[in-house]
Amino acid sequence: MSKREFQTEVNQLLQLIVHSLYSHPEIFLRELVSNASDALDKLKYLTLTEDAYKSLVFEPRIDLELDEEKHTLTISDTGIGMNEEDLAANLGTIARSGTKNFLSHLSGDAKRDSNLIGQFGVGFYSAFMVADRVEVVSRKAAEEAAWRWVSDGKNGFEIEPAERATAGTTVTLFFNEDGKEYANSWKLREIIKKYSNHIAFPIFLTYDKSEWDETEKKSNKKRVTEQINSASAMWKRSKSELKDEDYKELYKTISGNWEDPMFWFHTKAEGTMEYTTLFFVPSKAPMDLYQADYKPGVKLYVRRVFITDDQKELMPGYLRFLRGIVDSEDLPLNVSREILQQNKVLLSIKNASVKKVLSELQTVASNNPEQYTKFIEEYNRPVKEGLYSDWANRETLLELIRVKSTKAEGWTSLADVKQRMKEGQKGIYYITGGRSAQLSTSPLLEIYKRRDIEVLILDDEIDEIVFAGIDKYKDVELKAVNKSSAGEDLKDEADKDKGDELKPLLEKLKKALGDSVKDVKASTRLADSPSCVVSGEEEPSMKMQQMLRAMGQKGLPDMKPVLEINPDHEIVKKLLGAGDDALVDDSAWLLLEQALLIEGVPLENPGTFVQRLNRVLSRAV
Repeated sequence: MSKREFQTEVNQLLQLIVHSLYSHPEIFLRELVSNASDALDKLKYLTLTEDAYKSLVFEPRIDLELDEEKHTLTISDTGIGMNEEDLAANLGTIARSGTKNFLSHLSGDAKRDSNLIGQFGVGFYSAFMVADRVEVVSRKAAEEAAWRWVSDGKNGFEIEPAERATAGTTVTLFFNEDGKEYANSWKLREIIKKYSNHIAFPIFLTYDKSEWDETEKKSNKKRVTEQINSASAMWKRSKSELKDEDYKELYKTISGNWEDPMFWFHTKAEGTMEYTTLFFVPSKAPMDLYQADYKPGVKLYVRRVFITDDQKELMPGYLRFLRGIVDSEDLPLNVSREILQQNKVLLSIKNASVKKVLSELQTVASNNPEQYTKFIEEYNRPVKEGLYSDWANRETLLELIRVKSTKAEGWTSLADVKQRMKEGQKGIYYITGGRSAQLSTSPLLEIYKRRDIEVLILDDEIDEIVFAGIDKYKDVELKAVNKSSAGEDLKDEADKDKGDELKPLLEKLKKALGDSVKDVKASTRLADSPSCVVSGEEEPSMKMQQMLRAMGQKGLPDMKPVLEINPDHEIVKKLLGAGDDALVDDSAWLLLEQALLIEGVPLENPGTFVQRLNRVLSRAV
């Protein structure tokens, strides 16, 4: 037996891995099973392509054998195997020059270094998190000799001749105190199901199974071998091979949801990058959809090996309702969470996947409007979030969102709104700041209704924030009717004359209201109501200001509304000729306060409002 030292870089890696690289020790099994699967993949390829290997009997399988009493676990495969040189090179050194160069610049901060080194293929060494001794017996395919590699992970390793009947590798773990919890058949089953269920080769577990003996009236242990994985990465199969039921069952498995999905998108990309994605849209929005600590629904696999299901960066936040799988052929298995956030391969997959999902949603919207309406009922709001977070796909998202309007029953698209525009219409108009029923009866809509101009009813509380950042839909301006500038579109020469006539009253009203308003103007947007309030072009609506304050938003500037009054309304005409300043003062406040109430803004002093109302009523009766 020859005693050998680990390469310096391996010692550094072992320290990192055992102490800080992996947060879940159970992944040792994922890594070793993955290595076994890789070995099977390699031999399978050789038996298909190389004459020297075509005569080999290839029966791919991975076997786990548990000895609970001795606290040992063996992981065996019938793969490519290793000879003495391979064992020394693969389990004692790091051959990749890039890895060596990186390790030469380690900072010494174990936590920081582990976040970076996780991208390199060092999974085998994770065995030393749970074992104080590891033995590897391996025989290379097409060779007769077998070799044993032994190490405690501290004092180098030893290699000696051994015996193995067939090609392949057997790794035996002698569990330490931390690892003894894994000397449990149920635990091993759960780990395989979680991480390696879709490894393409069968995984068998041999263990002592307790069975009740009715004759002896006691439980006896019987050595059994059972397959514990499905051995099929369903998402890697061609769509033409799969039935709807296959997709539905996989969805229920990965989502924990017993309902069928609404629909799904299955994509296999080949070329400079090779990956498969399968995304499901749940029939009902997840319960935590609007919680900051929502559970991501997309699982990352690398070559069919589970990596993580807790990575929010796999898909943008506004698509957080998706459930599914990303399986990359190009990422390293040991890519860490921190590296994932910056990984160029994953970023490319993410960007392409987002475009694909949005494209597929457009197809559903075009081909199955009824189904798409169900989607909108559940997910219109998160998709709208993408309008202020995903600039690259904003044009597509504008096509996907749906809105309510004064001219349509239920939901309508911006494309349909644009098509319904009247000749000479200067923009697409919308109103925000309350519930649909309240907005639909707002005085701000009166002139638009009279002129038969459509207005979007945007009643979601995020709408004002979202649409404030969108200037146009295609070549048409989007304009909020509760902004002061929107009224300018509706002006004509007659309105200018009315405004001139109203100037004396406007000055009296402004004097009475003082600092409570920014300005008092003659309105061009009112038809039946005497007054309304609007906001400055760059300011949130009165309703939004109220919501921000209710949410504890601090540092908001003191924004005052603009009061607009209707020159054609009977009350305004009477006030124009009134000589009673006290009546004008009370009326000024009542015009402002009723406009605020209609906007859903509570009055600061309801008692004073009632007193003014009573004074005016007493004059009228």
